[in-house]
Amino acid sequence: MKKRIMFVDDEPKILDGLRRMLRPMRKEWDVSFAENGPAALELMEQEHFDVVISDMRMPGMDGAALLTEVKKRSPDTIRIVLSGQSDRETIFRSVGPAHQFMSKPCDAEKIKKLVSRAYGLRDLVNSDTLKRLVSQVGTLPSLPHLYTEIVNELQSADPSIKRVGEIIEKDVGMSVKILQLVNSAFFGLRDHVNSPSQAANLLGLDIVRSLVLMVHVFTELEDFRIPNFRIQSVYNHSLAVGACAQSIARFQRAEKTICHDASTAGFLHDSGKLILAVNLPDEYGKTIAISRNEKIPIWEAEKKVFHTTHAEVGAHLLGLWGLPNSIVAAVAFHHNPEMSLDIQFSSLTAVHTANVFAFEHQGKNEEEDILPKINYEYLSELGLDHCVSQWREACKEICQGSIK
Repeated sequence: MKKRIMFVDDEPKILDGLRRMLRPMRKEWDVSFAENGPAALELMEQEHFDVVISDMRMPGMDGAALLTEVKKRSPDTIRIVLSGQSDRETIFRSVGPAHQFMSKPCDAEKIKKLVSRAYGLRDLVNSDTLKRLVSQVGTLPSLPHLYTEIVNELQSADPSIKRVGEIIEKDVGMSVKILQLVNSAFFGLRDHVNSPSQAANLLGLDIVRSLVLMVHVFTELEDFRIPNFRIQSVYNHSLAVGACAQSIARFQRAEKTICHDASTAGFLHDSGKLILAVNLPDEYGKTIAISRNEKIPIWEAEKKVFHTTHAEVGAHLLGLWGLPNSIVAAVAFHHNPEMSLDIQFSSLTAVHTANVFAFEHQGKNEEEDILPKINYEYLSELGLDHCVSQWREACKEICQGSIK
């Protein structure tokens, strides 16, 4: 089935150029064009669009206002800003309603690549309800003490961007959001940034302060209770997996990018749990109960309740927000690495094994009663099954030492 894409821009010449440029895509895309926000909303009343790509600065209803309305009317629609403006006002206005950002001029191949990436892992999530839920997520909630720490640091007389970065990289929600922003086209970076602390440093203290204190790009986790589930346990495990995955990658003398990707993907690998637990606490409580009663891994119990897993939900959000493919794939397949297309050591290999080692060395947490296992067949196909004992030992000190 063709994807339905709508472009919105108040400049007719821009739309004419897009028509010509995207003509080769007509077998894959059904493309519509609107010259302003109200016209776009009128088209939406007639048919559903998978993706809406809007200019930012338009008279009357601007791109931020339009995409905010699109989010309300069609939560599962992917929302993208295509703008020639990259000032702070544009960034701050669009950070809420937009999933991704592109800068003008932009050729057909770049547009195709971005849409394909944003849409790529959508089919992993089988539930339309969950697709709509994930598409509406603007940020993942932060642990209260870390949220307070970063606010206090930014409001202090002598704030440090180094200290701000250190706080961000301890928190899954902050890390995901800061990586989404710094990897947007507004900042014109050639390579993807995969380190939250590096992302904070590149954005700079003034922008981070404005994003946190004025735009409220981070949110504090409100009190909620699920039997046998503690957010802090998820964070502790995530920190351990990130550190272990990086250690494994370094042990293999992998490229620097793979080492960084392994660390970030390991830290974010359970982000889907936060999405499900925070937004659907009753259903997630049932998932944990099923896992315990039937003695099955949590991800298998999730499939019974949600028809998808936390790995797939988390990967869907990260892909939607434009994080690097290597990180998205590592999150998506960390329980089932054989489903990936990897034919050599990658960040996925590191995260898959690190996830198991972290549980082995730290023990069970509240929601994970049945521990995951290493897929030796996958490792054997990569010619790496003989490395497991060495990797396990490399992770032992990390899990039992610095991370409690």
